[in-house]
Amino acid sequence: MPTTPRRPRRTAKTADKHELYQLAVQAPEVDAPFLRRYFTRLVGRAPRSLREDFCGTALLAAHWVAMRREHRAIGVDFDQDTLDWGRRHNVDGKLDDEQRSRLQLLHADVRAVHAPPVDLIVAFNFSYSLFMTRDALRAYFAHVREGLVRDGLFVIDAWGGSETLDEREERRRVEDFTYCWEQARFDPITHHSECRIHFRFMDGSVMRNAFRYRWRLWILPELVELLGEAGFRDVHVLWEGTDRKTNQGNSRYRRVERGEADPAWVGYVVGRA
Repeated sequence: MPTTPRRPRRTAKTADKHELYQLAVQAPEVDAPFLRRYFTRLVGRAPRSLREDFCGTALLAAHWVAMRREHRAIGVDFDQDTLDWGRRHNVDGKLDDEQRSRLQLLHADVRAVHAPPVDLIVAFNFSYSLFMTRDALRAYFAHVREGLVRDGLFVIDAWGGSETLDEREERRRVEDFTYCWEQARFDPITHHSECRIHFRFMDGSVMRNAFRYRWRLWILPELVELLGEAGFRDVHVLWEGTDRKTNQGNSRYRRVERGEADPAWVGYVVGRA
């Protein structure tokens, strides 16, 4: 029986940083069904259209249109090179002609993009954190609300806990490389932080600073308040449950009014238009 040739091990010279990021950070096969289920349960109908703000390589948007024939998606990002990579690898390289016809990629500022109203808008991977002031973030949220249909939902992910205030590095093995998340700097007065992603390989080589972020670490009360000020209603938090055997997150999120003092957590904030 013929065997599939083994792929050469990745190195810092041969690896593609966008591919590494998708493998280490993103999980559209989990996110897309979760968004569809939660929207259906909360709104009472199934969503069809999605806009992925700060879409980068548009992995989630591409997965959304491939998921069901009635789905359409818009991906918005300000970085043309990253959008081009996503078009080559996630759109032209994976979707058929009919699926591609239901996906639009826009090179635009998420604060000024004009597109048809959609059921769902998401801003994942904490990308909205690049807005450093309440006025700037509120203005973005208000623009998002204008881009939703009457009963649409806006969903963002959020992170926090005592460990997010530390200057530290965490490592996690993924396939034949190690994903390194470095919290390089944090200012407790402004909550401004600098975070970096590095990739380490089995041959000892390192791709340093593959991605760098200068963010404000927004806390949940601020996000909830600003969404309300931007006109969203029924703003609420989805909190991850805990596996009793491992004492780790179980990837199941439920609506809560109060959370736990976990040293590192990731949740979602939802607002209805």
